[in-house]
Amino acid sequence: MLLSFKHFLSLLSIAQTARAASAHEWQKRSIYQVLTDRFARDGGDNTPCDTGKKQYCGGTWRAMIDRLDYIQGMGFDAVWISPIVENIEDDTDYGQAYHGYWTKDFYKLNPHFGTEKDLMDLSKALHDRNMFLMVDVVVNHVGAATDPPDYTSYNPFNSRSQYHPQCWVQDYTNQTEVEVCWLGDSKVSLVDVNTEDEGVVRELNSWIGELVKKYDVDGIRIDTLKHVRKDFWPEFAKSAGVWTVGEVLSDNVTYTADWSRVIDAVLDYPTWFQLTSAFKATNGSVASLAGVVTQAQHTFDGGEACTGSFLENHDQPRFASLTKDMALIKNAMAWPFINDGVPILYYGQEQGYEGAGDPDNRESLWNVNYDTSHPLVSHVTTLNKARKAAIAHNDGFVKTPVKFIQQPDPNAALAVSKPPFLTLLTNVGSKGSTTWQIGGTFAAPVIGELVDVFTCRGYRTSEDGHLKVESEGGMPMVMLEKGALDRDGSICPEVFYGSGAAATMARRPGGMGVLAASACLLLLTSWV
Repeated sequence: MLLSFKHFLSLLSIAQTARAASAHEWQKRSIYQVLTDRFARDGGDNTPCDTGKKQYCGGTWRAMIDRLDYIQGMGFDAVWISPIVENIEDDTDYGQAYHGYWTKDFYKLNPHFGTEKDLMDLSKALHDRNMFLMVDVVVNHVGAATDPPDYTSYNPFNSRSQYHPQCWVQDYTNQTEVEVCWLGDSKVSLVDVNTEDEGVVRELNSWIGELVKKYDVDGIRIDTLKHVRKDFWPEFAKSAGVWTVGEVLSDNVTYTADWSRVIDAVLDYPTWFQLTSAFKATNGSVASLAGVVTQAQHTFDGGEACTGSFLENHDQPRFASLTKDMALIKNAMAWPFINDGVPILYYGQEQGYEGAGDPDNRESLWNVNYDTSHPLVSHVTTLNKARKAAIAHNDGFVKTPVKFIQQPDPNAALAVSKPPFLTLLTNVGSKGSTTWQIGGTFAAPVIGELVDVFTCRGYRTSEDGHLKVESEGGMPMVMLEKGALDRDGSICPEVFYGSGAAATMARRPGGMGVLAASACLLLLTSWV
């Protein structure tokens, strides 16, 4: 029988959505994380949100739709939204459940964020832009502001037997305690769901499948993954039928790796600890960052490619609260985009937000009116463009593990090879300087011409891959081979080489260094 054109388009849309759930498709994406309550208000109300009150500030799914241009304009093609289900309504000592992590009813939506139609419309709006929707889900617990909890108030788990007996997680080296005891305290307890109960397991598996289907979800982020037994997760992930990435708050690579084997991916917390330590001050060690990444590459299931790579999130201090040095900030922000794994950027990071811990790191974005002129917006946009160009040039880019090129000053200079990228990072800060040297056993990943995507300066290696570059103001350099430059002209549309004294100096013996532009400019149109 013949299909109508409308029916054909409907089937095509379904097929495209199904493909969007694959791990390989997600690896090509970059994710923008939002707290729904703090991202956009209806009606364009820009009244600042007082984060200290820890109350709902009015962000909605409907208002988010109107700000997708802002997200997509920076190059992000996936959006991770905070948990969507109904939460407890109590005013507690820790505020209200604006963040979405204190579940009350798994089958109702949080009315503060909008209606079913609003969420469906957000999903459709994203898919119309070829963007993915990731939803945060909480399986481990429900929220309670009373002690003992009123078990009858929850849905679908309204019986005391469907929860573990009350005990508090105190010893995080005791995995049994981590899995069966409760998080929180007597003021707000996170009542631990009994995921050993077969009926509870069936219900949760059914629920996640329905949620994904109903709202056309492309991926889920799983909260508190390590607080539920490992053998629960494979069937849950299978029931979801989409890409899954879980939170395992640990700096231990081996411990985190165990959880990478039960779902598709984990957030790369072990690297995050070293990343912040390496770049928050000029006395950090980038060698330690390289060390933990190398360990994870050999330990995680699927290597680092199956991780979510990030610098900030809603649980940790914003990086700009740790340092005000823009060179250090830009180096650290570059990391998730040039590393293995899927890059994740927490909303407001691109605006230089400086909130320290919870609740200060949960600012409203409407305060700055979605300013696209901020230098970090440009920084992130360039990183996204460069990563997309690298993927377009080499589809195997996302599965090619980074390699570290040994440097004379291993604590201050980091050279990272991930063809067609050669990334040069440093923690010397805006007032320091260092030199990167590539050569010997570790030749440049590309023999020939490279372009720094931030400055659009061209560099040429020697015939055997030697290159020497000096830092300028401690800024990062993300070099892309000439042949990988985005052909639509969005990256370095005009690349110039000098032919005078500056260029002659650049071509000093050894064939290494920047090909600087002089008064006499030659446009190499073949680069674009």
